[in-house]
Amino acid sequence: MTSLWIYVVVAATAFVLAWLLAKFTIQQKLARNKSAAADIIAQAEKEAERKRQQFLVQAKQEWFRERDGQEQKLKQRLRMAEENDQRLDDREKKLNRREDSLKQRESALAQRESELENYKLSLKTKDAELERLISAQNLELSKITQLSLEEAKQRLMENLRQEFNKDAAEIYKSIVDEAKANATREAKRILTMTIERIASEHASETSVSVVPIPSEDVKGRIIGRDGRNIKAFEQATGVKVVVDDTPEAVVLSAFDPVKREVARLALEKLIGNGKIHPQRVEDVVKSCEEEVEKAIWRAGNEAVATVGIGKIHPDMIRVLGRLHFRTSYGQNVLDHSKEVAYICGALAAELRLDVRMAKRAGLLHDIGKAISQNQEGTHTQLGMEIGKKYNEDPIVINAIGSHHEDIPADNLISLLVSAADAISGSRPGARRDTLDGYVKRIDKLEKVADGFDAVAKAYAISAGREIRVMVQPEKISDSEADLLASDIAKKIHQALEYPGQIKVTVIRETKATAYA
Repeated sequence: MTSLWIYVVVAATAFVLAWLLAKFTIQQKLARNKSAAADIIAQAEKEAERKRQQFLVQAKQEWFRERDGQEQKLKQRLRMAEENDQRLDDREKKLNRREDSLKQRESALAQRESELENYKLSLKTKDAELERLISAQNLELSKITQLSLEEAKQRLMENLRQEFNKDAAEIYKSIVDEAKANATREAKRILTMTIERIASEHASETSVSVVPIPSEDVKGRIIGRDGRNIKAFEQATGVKVVVDDTPEAVVLSAFDPVKREVARLALEKLIGNGKIHPQRVEDVVKSCEEEVEKAIWRAGNEAVATVGIGKIHPDMIRVLGRLHFRTSYGQNVLDHSKEVAYICGALAAELRLDVRMAKRAGLLHDIGKAISQNQEGTHTQLGMEIGKKYNEDPIVINAIGSHHEDIPADNLISLLVSAADAISGSRPGARRDTLDGYVKRIDKLEKVADGFDAVAKAYAISAGREIRVMVQPEKISDSEADLLASDIAKKIHQALEYPGQIKVTVIRETKATAYA
C-alpha cells in the first residue's frame, strides 16, 4: 500500500513537472511568435511607407510630364493660330491689291469702250463718205467706159476669178509639195524600219507539181495494164496525171493544192517502192493523206507560234495550215500571210496601236483562199464567214473583208493590213505576173489618163509603176498641170487595182519656132 502511494505521488509529481515544462515551452514559443509578428508588422509598415513614397514620386513625375505636354500643345496651338492669322492677313492684302487692280482695269475698259464708240462713229461717217465717193466714181467711170455698173462688175469678177485660180493653183502646189515631202519622209522611215526587220524569200512555187522519175520505164508502170493504175490513182487522189513526152518527169495537175500535194507524195512513194497496183495505190494515198493532214496542222501551229498572236481555234489552225500548199502569182500564201502579219505588227508598233491584234489580222487576212477552190464566193467573203464562225474579233473580220476594198475599212488596223498586203505583194521578186495581165493593166492605165481633156498622149513606163502624161500647152497652165496630175492620180486610184504606187508625171512643153 505504501509503495502504491509512492507511485501515485511520483506520477503526480511527474505530471505536474511535465505540465509546467510544457507551459513554459508554450510561453516561450508565444513570446518568440509575438516578437516575430511584431518584426513582420514593422517591416510591412516600413515597406508600405516606402511604396507610398514611391507612388507619390511617380504621381508627381506623371503630373509634371502631363503638365509639360499640355503646355507644349498649347504653345503649338498658339503658334498655329498666329500662322493662320498671318496667312489671313496676307490673303486679305492680296485681295485688296487684286480689287484695286480690277478697279483700274474696269476704269481702263470703260475708257477703251468710250474710245471704241467714238471710233465707230468716225468709221460710220467715213464709210458714208466713202460710199458717196465710190458711187460718184462709178458714175464717172460708167460715163467714160460707156459700160453699165453691172457689166463692169461682171468683167471685174471674171478677171479676179482667173487671177485667184492661178493663185489657188500655186498655193495648192506649195501645200501639196510640202505635205508630200513630210508624208513621204515619215512613211519612208516607218516602212524602211518595218521592211528591214523582215527577210522574205522570193517566189519559187509553181501551180503544178512535177514528179521526177528514174527512167522512162516507170511511166509504163504508172499507167498500168489498160490504164488501171493511173485510173485508180486519179480516182483516189482527184488529181489529173499527165504522162507525156517530158523526159524523166510526170506532171500532176489539180486546182486543189492539198490534193496535188497528197498525189505528189503518194506517187513518189509508189515510184520509190516500185510496186504499183490499184490496192497498193489506195493504201499509199490514204497514208499520204494522213501525212499531209499532219503537215497542215504543223504548218498552221508553226505560223501561229512564230507570229505570236495568242490562242486561236483549232479548226482555224487547220484551215490556216492549208495555205502552206496554196500559191498566188507564184507566192506562197502562208508565207505571204506571215509576212503581212510581221509588217502589220511593225507598223502598229510605230503608230502605237495594238500590235498583237494587228498581227492577228495580218495573218488571217487571206484565210479564205484555203477553201476558195471548193466553195463559191471570193476569198474575202469566205474569210469573213470563217472569222464569224469561230468568233473572231470584229476588227479582224473587217480587215479580212476590206483589204481588197470589198467593204469599207472601219478601223486603223484594217488600213494597216491593206498597206502591208500591198507591200508584201509588190516587193521585187514576191510575185510573177502573166504577160496578158501585164498588157491589160498597162492599157487600162493609159486609157484612164487619156480620158482627160487637156491630155495629148499618155505613156506607161517602168512596168506600169509610172505614167507620163503629155498635155496640150495652149489648154493648160503650169500651175494647172499640178491639179491635173492630182486628178489623174485620184482617177487611177478609183478605177484600177494595183500593188504599191503609180507615179503620175504631167509634162507641159511650149515650143517657139522662128525663121530668119
